Amino acid sequence: MRHRIRRIVNIVIAITAFAAWIWMTFGREGIFLKNGIGNLKFFTVLSNLMEGIASVVWLLSGNADAAMRDRAERFKFIAAVSVMLTFTTIMAFLGPLYGYGMMFIGANMFYHLLIPIAAFAEIVFLSEREYTLRDNNIAVIPTLLYGVFYISNCVVNGPENGDWYWFLAWGYPVGILIFIGICIVTWLLAFVMRKLQKRILMNAR
Repeated sequence: MRHRIRRIVNIVIAITAFAAWIWMTFGREGIFLKNGIGNLKFFTVLSNLMEGIASVVWLLSGNADAAMRDRAERFKFIAAVSVMLTFTTIMAFLGPLYGYGMMFIGANMFYHLLIPIAAFAEIVFLSEREYTLRDNNIAVIPTLLYGVFYISNCVVNGPENGDWYWFLAWGYPVGILIFIGICIVTWLLAFVMRKLQKRILMNAR
């Protein structure tokens, strides 16, 4: 029964992740909606699309060998942590700064709230795989890679063209420290999700 519910959740996540991107790409509402494929520069969009891809991979791995299923489970965990970083940023920083109502307009209702919550609930309450410290550490890689891309783009094109999150408003050293802090938050999110999932899994057995 749990596996069947999880399949339904992943189907819904996959559909909504790509549908919301199409909506965002061609839509016109919301200050945080970027029209066109230029929205692919934002971590919010990339993390949610990764979650959608991870759901498709997980669904397709059902009849694969054990190693492939295990890789799909790890991918799901990594993607869920990434969208939870987006959710945490919205709830702790951007929401208080701009108002929560502005965060949930149009496609961002899915990207900022619904998909992250669904991804979190799926891993914590429905997954039967025991995630490890290695999984915890690997979950930081997407955030780290994005930080490297972000800083490198600012170096090449200048902060005036590449600093769309204003991380470098106080200079490169502070911007780099901010990204280190974000990586630490990502690791902590993975840790909390892993421990919650483990406790729920133990209680279910």
